[in-house]
Amino acid sequence: MAVILTVFVAHWYLSLFFQTFFLHRYAAHRAFTMSKRTEKVFYVLTWIFQGSNYLSPYGYGVMHRMHHAFADTENDPHSPKYDETIWNMMWKTKTIYSSIANKKFIPEKRFTEGVPNWESFDKFARSWPSRVFFGLIYVSIFVMFATSWWLWLLLPVMFLMSPIHGAIINWFAHKYGYRNFEVGDTSRNFLPVDFLMMGESYHNNHHKLGSRANFGGIRWHEIDPTYQVIKVLDKLGIIKVVRQKEVLLQNVKKAA
Repeated sequence: MAVILTVFVAHWYLSLFFQTFFLHRYAAHRAFTMSKRTEKVFYVLTWIFQGSNYLSPYGYGVMHRMHHAFADTENDPHSPKYDETIWNMMWKTKTIYSSIANKKFIPEKRFTEGVPNWESFDKFARSWPSRVFFGLIYVSIFVMFATSWWLWLLLPVMFLMSPIHGAIINWFAHKYGYRNFEVGDTSRNFLPVDFLMMGESYHNNHHKLGSRANFGGIRWHEIDPTYQVIKVLDKLGIIKVVRQKEVLLQNVKKAA
């Protein structure tokens, strides 16, 4: 049992880290910069740790920029305001993402400019052989180490880890939680202390300060775990945080 739970938790947080760090804060928002060689390293690491859930940085980055531009309008790729259930929203998101990633939908230039696009690797990482390869690894681990029937309930979650991460924020963080800022959409901070989503749940902060690398920091308890890693990587020279995007908090007016 311990092995299964350890693998599950590790997959949850490592997959989530590369989603928020590389796909979200870098690909979509360019909150920091990195060399092209380093970018390719993070492509590969994202593939390894997202596994069968690998998401294209190009597809994710473009779609997320559209989400910010059209938040909670009919053109939003994912909004609880226009989808009756979380399942409808997830399917709509998947359809739009796939269309962008497969280059069947050509977005406006403002949504694609600067978004990383390693087409050959994306094609390989998103292929069915790649997804089946990781799926077989997951199943093998459960076959060898699952000692109770209920542990098998975790396996489907591992297959759908990245969509689940996205759905939690795109649905619940637009419905539940508190707001630091009055913005033109329904975004909320889903958790006061983000132990689950590595800073992603500070969604209202993010919609106010979209290109800021630190999603937390508005209130004393809003600690963003991913930003702590970003600071270390910045000091090591692996990435470079775009300082002008780190908005001074004293100049930001909080909502009453």
